[in-house]
Amino acid sequence: MAAKNLDIISIKTKNLLKRVDFTLLFASLAIVIYSLIIISSATHINNPSEERFWFVQRQGIFAIINVAIAVVFMNFDYRGLKGYGKPLYIFNIIMLLAVMFFGHAALGAQRWIQIGPVSLQPSEFSKLIMIICMASVLEEKIGSLNSLQDLLPIAVYVGIPFILVLKQPDLGTSLVFMAIFFGMVIVCGIPWKILFGLSVTGIACMPLIWQFLKDYQKMRIMVFLDPNVDPLGSGYHIIQSKIAIGSGMLFGKGLFEGTQSQLNFLPENHTDFIFAVVGEELGFVGAVVLLLLYFIVLYRGMQIAKEACDTFGRLLAVGITSMLAFHILVNVGMTTGIMPVTGIPLPLMSYGISSLTTNILAVAILMNIHLRKQKMSLFS
Repeated sequence: MAAKNLDIISIKTKNLLKRVDFTLLFASLAIVIYSLIIISSATHINNPSEERFWFVQRQGIFAIINVAIAVVFMNFDYRGLKGYGKPLYIFNIIMLLAVMFFGHAALGAQRWIQIGPVSLQPSEFSKLIMIICMASVLEEKIGSLNSLQDLLPIAVYVGIPFILVLKQPDLGTSLVFMAIFFGMVIVCGIPWKILFGLSVTGIACMPLIWQFLKDYQKMRIMVFLDPNVDPLGSGYHIIQSKIAIGSGMLFGKGLFEGTQSQLNFLPENHTDFIFAVVGEELGFVGAVVLLLLYFIVLYRGMQIAKEACDTFGRLLAVGITSMLAFHILVNVGMTTGIMPVTGIPLPLMSYGISSLTTNILAVAILMNIHLRKQKMSLFS
């Protein structure tokens, strides 16, 4: 009997392994390993010799923990998340309100909650929570979002956490909510004329929005147009980032050999500007390799959405892929000077426990959807 049970378990394991999306798995793990190497190079010089690899050790430990959680999650059907939409939404609001009253400030913003030795950023978790919540709400609205009146309740639903994050202030993360929102409602079949109208309205409202921006946010936009407006202040980050990437040329200066990052000319070199470290130390080739890995992740995300066996899974996959794509576009864009500077981390690369956890769990959900796909596609 015991031998028979072992045979059954072996067969189930083999069947499970056959359905695993190894392309997505290996690309994601490669980015995490890439991250640990670059974080190690970017931070080793900033700490005493006995703690020189503190950041990479911490990131590595939480990467292992999160991967273990993701493996356990593979045993559960992602469709069970559908029933937790409302509780998760309430929890999300409470979590973001807690930041306002109990959070601690750093770098001019109140975004973190301290839990023992770990500093967590609830707005990072909020993005993945909102994808789950929106998928559960939008599942029944496929093909029925035909007017602004139909879209308004969804906009309010997303708008509440959007405003709470914006007040921290965290403009970058709040814009991620918008990317997720548009990505998911497009899948629901919203007419393009409505999206075009909303885009035109948003552009027309820019002068009004400008009046509500904080001074440092206005300066970031001005610096984006001309970094030399404030070269030693707001423009310093982007100037140093462009110098770092440009000096890397084709093959880079080599790991641990960068000047801008190693000599601390490049601020936040292990978080927001980690792509600049890649460009300086591994050059154009190293940057292209990283971008190709991201392309694989995004491509697999869209394929998983296309092949999902249900609408809920399709919406989840599109929401996650929209989130990752926006992060990559904005982070790489700001480090190369083609987009304004925002505090948006590079997925699976930038140092940060909250960001790392959110992105690994997001990839785990994509893999879970792929495991349970059917042969017939909703798009066929």
